[in-house]
Amino acid sequence: MVWFEGFFLSLGLIAAIGAQNAFVISQSLSGKFTLPVILTVSLCDMFLVSLGVLGVGALIQQSEWLLQITTWAGIAFLSVYGAMSLKSALSSKQLESEARSVATRKRAILTAMAVSLLNPHAYLDTVVILGGVAGKFADQQKLWFVLGCISASIAWFMLLGFGAKQLAPVFRNPKAWKVLDVLVCIMMWSIALSLLHFTQAN
Repeated sequence: MVWFEGFFLSLGLIAAIGAQNAFVISQSLSGKFTLPVILTVSLCDMFLVSLGVLGVGALIQQSEWLLQITTWAGIAFLSVYGAMSLKSALSSKQLESEARSVATRKRAILTAMAVSLLNPHAYLDTVVILGGVAGKFADQQKLWFVLGCISASIAWFMLLGFGAKQLAPVFRNPKAWKVLDVLVCIMMWSIALSLLHFTQAN
């Protein structure tokens, strides 16, 4: 259960149109350095998730008031995030690549690191949100939560990287992104409700 919560929460956070996903897709469509890019963005996500859940998350768990603050902040953020996804689903939206494919392996890896680590939303998602949610779990459960989050990152980026050429028409179809946005909304609101239940039980 904890693994699934980590998996779907992480999947909901990363499965959105943005610089990181757009770069992975555009790089894959170019047929250049797909595997190095996938490995780079996955490792960056693994680092940030571990930092949030096992590092910052541990600090939060030791402080009752920090736990309350981050939990309510998580509820607010996830609620708004879900609402924004629903709004996006009800509007016209297409994928716009924010990063063009690059010509060398080194540049591809550096660009992948940049879109992963120089993105404020990445820290908000992994360190603050995932770290805050992990605060309600015991140590052993945290491990399963981390594994769920990491599994989601690897699965998602492998799907984008190796399936982009086949899925390109789908991802460029506004209807496909509407379905994705609705699913993200459901995921975010479900986790927000679970956090709300957690606060009421304590």
